[in-house]
Amino acid sequence: MESMAAAPTASVPKACNGWNETIGAYRFFDNDSVEWQAILEPHWHQTERRKAEQSVVLCLQDTTELDFNGQQANGLGPLSYEAQRGMYVHPTYAVTTAREPLGILDVWMWARELKDKNGQRGGPKESLRWIEGYERLAELAPRLASTRLVYVADREADMMPLMARAQQLGCPADWLVRAAHNRCLPNSEKLWPHTTDGAALGEIEFTLAARPGSKERIVRQRLWARRVELKAGKGEVVGATCIVAREYDAPSGTKPIEWRLLTNRVAVTAAEVAELIDWYRARWEIEMLFNVFKTGCKVEELQLGTIERIERALVLYLVVAWRIAYLVRMGRTCPDLEAQLFFDPDEIRGAYLLNKLRTPPNPKLNEVIRMIARVRGFLGRKGDGEPGAKTLWEGLRDVRASALTLQALRELGD
Repeated sequence: MESMAAAPTASVPKACNGWNETIGAYRFFDNDSVEWQAILEPHWHQTERRKAEQSVVLCLQDTTELDFNGQQANGLGPLSYEAQRGMYVHPTYAVTTAREPLGILDVWMWARELKDKNGQRGGPKESLRWIEGYERLAELAPRLASTRLVYVADREADMMPLMARAQQLGCPADWLVRAAHNRCLPNSEKLWPHTTDGAALGEIEFTLAARPGSKERIVRQRLWARRVELKAGKGEVVGATCIVAREYDAPSGTKPIEWRLLTNRVAVTAAEVAELIDWYRARWEIEMLFNVFKTGCKVEELQLGTIERIERALVLYLVVAWRIAYLVRMGRTCPDLEAQLFFDPDEIRGAYLLNKLRTPPNPKLNEVIRMIARVRGFLGRKGDGEPGAKTLWEGLRDVRASALTLQALRELGD
């Protein structure tokens, strides 16, 4: 784990320290007696400990596909197109309401079966992953009596079986999902027009970060919320709050942002609605995790022969991706923490050596993160902001190599 975390962009042989360690890594991935759940268990325990320190924890769920097309690995299946070969990963990612990453809570991994001659696909229903993800939180909730867990997901989780199951369990964890269906209410009204009928509760304003194809901009939205009963079949209903956040005065040529959310929580005031919208916006953190996981750790380049080996490697790289995301976030929100809480002394020294600088006494976290990023071209000018995950993960590889060199020189007595 240490080697892979230090060189997340490298292949397995490059990430490991020498041929013996490389052979050991492959044997580990090939060990049928090692289940991927056992690999994640220590991280699960530490994540649970971190969660216990928070009053509210957002548990983000989403799915990403991994394209291993062209690789000869047993057990892979079709992706969005039948000709593609790969698999799917669906983690639960815990963050605080301030977006601080806490860790990986759970993960679903699977490969689709090929369609039969009738165009039907066998195997478990993929929608089960959303329900099982909630059930996992429901099992965890009693152990975290002082922490409220909030299940947060995008439109794919807008499923009545999920909401009904949560209500059946007594909602030990809250749920907040983006609505995909303009449902018909028991009185035959449609959900979304019903929610926005009347004056808005209030307004919010926030900065939407720059994303591929769009610049950073200010978003202003009007808010509506209405408590409703949703049909759950056979005369059953599920109680929920529907929220609509509708942008106004959007820049010319820009599609206004409108979010429609469903939650078990009661939200009556504009402040309560705004808080829930802020929690939903935190869902972007799992997209950042996927970015590090796929583009930084380059997991789609793994060549391990079977899906079982790949799964063992993937859970390790999920933890590596969390660590990088954690460093980025802490470097921005807690810049004055001591760097030695996060890095080995040789890593700190290596970061400064690569920048041809002497290591100062007791450097701060943000200072060392900037040194690591400078190795990969981060200039640190006034308008540059803080280094991102990509620059950090690339710099970590070089810093780790420098740290290993320092250790080798010390062992040789130089």
